Amino acid sequence: MKTNELIAMLSTQAGPAPKISLASRLIPAGIAGGLLAAAMVLSVLGLIPSEMFSEPGPWIKIAYAGTLAFGAAWLLARLGRPGASGKQATTALVGAVSIMGLAGAASYFATPEVERMEALMGHSWLVCPWAILGLSLPVMVGSFWAMKGFAPTRLISAGMACGLFSGAVAAVAYALACTEPAAPFIAIWYTLGIALCGAVGAFLGPRLLNW
Repeated sequence: MKTNELIAMLSTQAGPAPKISLASRLIPAGIAGGLLAAAMVLSVLGLIPSEMFSEPGPWIKIAYAGTLAFGAAWLLARLGRPGASGKQATTALVGAVSIMGLAGAASYFATPEVERMEALMGHSWLVCPWAILGLSLPVMVGSFWAMKGFAPTRLISAGMACGLFSGAVAAVAYALACTEPAAPFIAIWYTLGIALCGAVGAFLGPRLLNW
């Protein structure tokens, strides 16, 4: 059988390529990893006092981290397609961080000078970024698995997006136990924790996403 005949035979017998969206892989991975991270937080640190949910602090943390998770998921979806631009998703992520930074700065300068250091550092600034990084690991496994099923070509950027998504989901889970209420603390230390996850993802991208 000639090569051309073989190719023609195989092409006529092939069915349509399966259509699998990144969301169909990323959403279950994110939910499973997020639930595991939340379970770890609640079992070790416990839920914040119920009266804190009547204050803006926990909701700011959840809204900020949740917004970054959606933005990173959008970036993941773009980077999973060869040639697709992630510029809009990146702009959305930068915009969310900038808005939180401005809110943190405004709150910092509106705070009495003697209380500013407490608002900025809280009592857990050394713990917060590393806790988010540790909690992100279950989510990161799932996000890399989701991305691996597609065809990323910019492996460092794709890995960074996996890390940012994982860190943002982990930050939502960590917010359930974090008693720090101040916007400056959230703007600095939550952002740093998520950025650390992005850096780890960027490091792992070329090693785990190559194909």
